[in-house]
Amino acid sequence: MSQVRLCGSDELEVGSVRRFALGAGAVALARCAGGYHAVVDNCSHEDYPLSEGEVEPELCEIECVRHGSTFSLVDGEPQSLPATRPVRVLSVVIKDGDVYVEEP
Repeated sequence: MSQVRLCGSDELEVGSVRRFALGAGAVALARCAGGYHAVVDNCSHEDYPLSEGEVEPELCEIECVRHGSTFSLVDGEPQSLPATRPVRVLSVVIKDGDVYVEEP
């Protein structure tokens, strides 16, 4: 797998999320209190972009605004219903002041 640069490490505030096109899909990159996390930008409950949701930086979770499901940004596991399946987590690397993800 190859690494893809998403942005500079100073471009995202703690508690925010941003969508990046990646191949045929998209990635939601979020910044939590402990650093950067990336997930495939698609709720596992219903096809809806997680990047439109809210990030809880202390819990390192993201909420899907469509039905209110929350997901761990660390392991992708759903933290609340109606979602029951995890979202895919991508490996994040900070290198020379830039944020990269492993291309899925």
